[in-house]
Amino acid sequence: MRILIVDDEPAVHESYRRCFAPVTTEASDALLAMAGELWDDDAEPKPEPCQPKIDATHCTQGLDGVEAVERALANGQPYSVAFIDIRMPPGIDGKETAQRIRALDPDINIVIVTGYSDFSPLEIAQVAGPVDKLFYVAKPFEVVEICQTATALAHRWQADRELAAARETLAAQVRQLEQQAAELSANESRANHAASHDPLTDAPNRLAFTRALAMRARGEGMFAVAMVDLDRFKLVNDTLGHLAGDELIREIYGILIRSAPEDALVARLGGDEFGILFETPGDEAAKMACDHIILGCNTTMKVLGHSVHGSASIGVVVAGEDGARDPIDLMRRADLALNDAKREGRNLARLFDESMDEGIRIRRRIESGLSQAIAKGELGMVFQPIVGRDTLEIVGFEALLRWHTDQHGPISPAIFIPIAEESNLIHELGDWVIDESLKVLAEWPGQYVSVNFSPRQFRRHNFVGYVMERVQRAGIAPSRFQIEITETAIFDDAERAAETLYRLRQMGFRISLDDFGTGYSSLYNIRKFALDSLKIDRSFIDGMGRERESAAIVHSIIHLGRALGLEVIAEGVETESQVQSLRIAGASHLQGFFFSRPVAADAALALARQRFIGAEEAPADGTNG
Repeated sequence: MRILIVDDEPAVHESYRRCFAPVTTEASDALLAMAGELWDDDAEPKPEPCQPKIDATHCTQGLDGVEAVERALANGQPYSVAFIDIRMPPGIDGKETAQRIRALDPDINIVIVTGYSDFSPLEIAQVAGPVDKLFYVAKPFEVVEICQTATALAHRWQADRELAAARETLAAQVRQLEQQAAELSANESRANHAASHDPLTDAPNRLAFTRALAMRARGEGMFAVAMVDLDRFKLVNDTLGHLAGDELIREIYGILIRSAPEDALVARLGGDEFGILFETPGDEAAKMACDHIILGCNTTMKVLGHSVHGSASIGVVVAGEDGARDPIDLMRRADLALNDAKREGRNLARLFDESMDEGIRIRRRIESGLSQAIAKGELGMVFQPIVGRDTLEIVGFEALLRWHTDQHGPISPAIFIPIAEESNLIHELGDWVIDESLKVLAEWPGQYVSVNFSPRQFRRHNFVGYVMERVQRAGIAPSRFQIEITETAIFDDAERAAETLYRLRQMGFRISLDDFGTGYSSLYNIRKFALDSLKIDRSFIDGMGRERESAAIVHSIIHLGRALGLEVIAEGVETESQVQSLRIAGASHLQGFFFSRPVAADAALALARQRFIGAEEAPADGTNG
């Protein structure tokens, strides 16, 4: 350790030298021999006490001491302690010396050594503080006193430096993390904006429109959904080129913004199609608002130096208090009205009426048949295995509902499940699916069954108790029953959903978030829910080989799941290349036609006992999920 001594008396410097002089080997041996003679001739010699090596610089004047500090700092070898006398004629006194040294080196420990001082400790502290780095020793001093002071302060100085370095390292890491967090936040903001906005017009896109419509549909009051299509847009593209077409799209978007009702949401859904969501007191007012938009679009515009006459057709549907408010169905109805407007000659608006929708009659027939399907024995269950990434061990099966009517043959779940969801039939179907799945599960050697629950089922009163009661009655451990829900189910009421999922997890149930990546999730939302696994939507798996965006989304979901300690299940796996890509990406489990189609209960039992996917294939159902 390096020590600075500033004193004008040579005798004092000599005292310091004695204080810091190392104990010689001969003197140490002599002392040990004397101790042996006095106390115990047979005593073992004791080891020499550890004395730190001290590098002392002696200065007789204050200015010399200040210069020594400057040189030490320039050479990167600062002093840890400075012993300074107060009276040092004819140069500057100890107070000014301490002040200048402190200004040069804020970290040095200063010890004022004096027999008499012209200054009070407060005066010295005001110029050479802080007080926790300022100390006093009275002259004449003891050797032990100086040694202990120097050693203690040098060790403290070293500890302070290490602490300061650690704090700076930590601060640098914190700054780096804050910068990374800011960059991530900015990137997330840009990504969210890009994901929900059209790059050509910066208008909300189809995803943003669908979200806004879904949110509005959950509220009260009447509102209208309009679909807008430009007339003869293809002619502009074909004759003037795509740049002109793009410019026309931007012009029309501006007209729609100016012509639409106040506070309306105008979105570009794709191509030359726009969607408008607005409040309305009824059908007549909605039709008048659309007529006003048609009038605004019916104008001549300059597009890249060419005169282009614009016009548009609109289909609109009004969602009443007691009518259909399903977002997808409302958009479908508005599309039907738009098609009717185009058939009628374009450049006009049409209000939806029931006669436009043959699908409504079909829906009613399906709903009627579905209410009798259980009693007629038309429903059945199939099971698709979920396998481990590397060993292809079957860890579970997804339970899938099938409906085969005598009159119409098989009806797709994509058709009848949404219809059941709109009515109380979903609860009756759900009870049947749970009970049938538990019966089959009881025969499997250890795998779990994954059962899909719709948003309406998940919002059922006392959902936790309802599921627990059925599982207990079947004598099945909750850990072998996986509850599979969609993002829509939990984000309709995030707080309640978080509590429900937490209680289910506490009871031992597995929780899987289905079709991840297609809904409303964000990193924060996923973290707050008690989940076991994420299931990547099959649309992203299917697009991996063709679209960089799909591959990037798949990799991001897998990285997110692994970071949160969740299983990541890729569903809809159909090719060897998909398997290899998902293995490399790190998906923990795979599901799809490549391994097995959904199979009947007896074939599922055979697969479960087989444990691993092998060369033999079970009889197939034919529908992938």
